[in-house]
Formats: sequence, C-alpha cells, structure tokens
Amino acid sequence: VQLVESGGGLVQPGESLTLSCAASGFTFSSYLMSWYRQIPGKERESVADIGPTGDSTRYADSVKGRFTISRDNAKNTVYLQMNGLKADDTAVYYCYRLGGFWGQGTQVTVSS
Repeated sequence: VQLVESGGGLVQPGESLTLSCAASGFTFSSYLMSWYRQIPGKERESVADIGPTGDSTRYADSVKGRFTISRDNAKNTVYLQMNGLKADDTAVYYCYRLGGFWGQGTQVTVSS
C-alpha cells in the first residue's frame, strides 16, 4: 500500500488549495479513504472521509462547508478541496486508509 499526497503550499487567508492523494498497491475502489491533519504538538485529527463509491462523505465540524472531499476511482486518487482557508487550517495533511496506512503528509500553511 502506498499513499502519496501532493498539493500543499503557502496561501493567504481566504484562498483555496486542492490536495491530492495518489493510492497504489490495493483495490482503491473498495476502501473508505480519509484525510487527517496534524499541528505540531497536537494529536492528529480527522478532517473528512469518503466512502468507496464516493456517495457518502463526512466532515469535521471545523471544516464543514469549506472543504470538499472527493475521489476518482479510475485514477486511484482522493482529493481535498479546501476553500476559505484560515490560519487555524495550518497543519500537515495526511491521507489515510483503514489498516493503519498513512501517506507522508503535505504541509499547508495559511498566513498573510
């Protein structure tokens, strides 16, 4: 199993970013996929989940209405569209698959 995140960067408050997680080594379309984030010194927190077919999603209250999780099973990729970014969204964002599989993370920094 391999999960490779990309798309992080430095943005100003109110701007948008889209993260991608390219998956390989398993039947991607059979698994729920998740995004987590971690601020240094704090526990990793769940951001959003998406079901295997993409028809069910769940969001943390802190990102509801601003972030959108989606997936393309033909490309074995899960996305996190982040709009209206705030300083509090600054963190390392990780892709996760059930069974303890994590990507390496991608840094998102929101700062003016």
